[in-house]
Amino acid sequence: MVIISNYKRYKNEIFDKNKLPKHLAIIMDGNGRWAEKKGLPRSAGHREGAKTVRRVITSCLNFNIPILTLFAFSTENWKRPKNEINYLIKLFERVLNKEKENLIKNNIKINFIGRLNELPNSLNETMNELSKSTRKNNKLILNIAINYGGRAEIVDAFKSIALKIVENKIDIKEINENIIKNNLYTHNLPDPDLLIRTAGEMRISNFMIWQVAYTEFWVTPIFWPDFSENNLVEAIINFQKRVRKYGGKV
Repeated sequence: MVIISNYKRYKNEIFDKNKLPKHLAIIMDGNGRWAEKKGLPRSAGHREGAKTVRRVITSCLNFNIPILTLFAFSTENWKRPKNEINYLIKLFERVLNKEKENLIKNNIKINFIGRLNELPNSLNETMNELSKSTRKNNKLILNIAINYGGRAEIVDAFKSIALKIVENKIDIKEINENIIKNNLYTHNLPDPDLLIRTAGEMRISNFMIWQVAYTEFWVTPIFWPDFSENNLVEAIINFQKRVRKYGGKV
């Protein structure tokens, strides 16, 4: 991957090791609208969006951000037209196969979170193989949320906890926030420090609703295909100016 030119320009301004987000989450919104504004099919927007993913991953590597979580496909996205869904699934599988070598080469560990068992078998095989091939990598943890919903995640966590109660592995009186956290898809990860949403929508759209309780939000009107390193830098600079009190007093 290529070192991006703005790295040196902004290094002194944003690279305070104590202020960089350790976990960056992004709601990648606006692919379809980007294409429609240009008179193109929505599929063109999704293709361009995949290119933006590569750019953002490169930036995270350059900026030493250790964890990146991308919202790729929600449990609600199945409501879209069938041809668009089929295209998205095929594009996703194609991109994963194409990027496998780069992920390994750049020491990126990739995880997939969501109701993965509901996805096509061929896609699951690709995801499983990629997870195994990169499991020992440690430069960047890349989490892809696919067939993911925050409410579904909490429901699945409660089912897992209920099963442990039935099996007498835990007592109902032991249930607390840590027990719930430890049964989420993201049980082995810290909560996001910064959540970026593109395309201007002021909502989280059922994304990581447990985890973002104290996450800083940054929203840009820019559609995802046009999201650049400059926009990421802008978000990080804005994040570094925030005072994070976590409900307390500073």
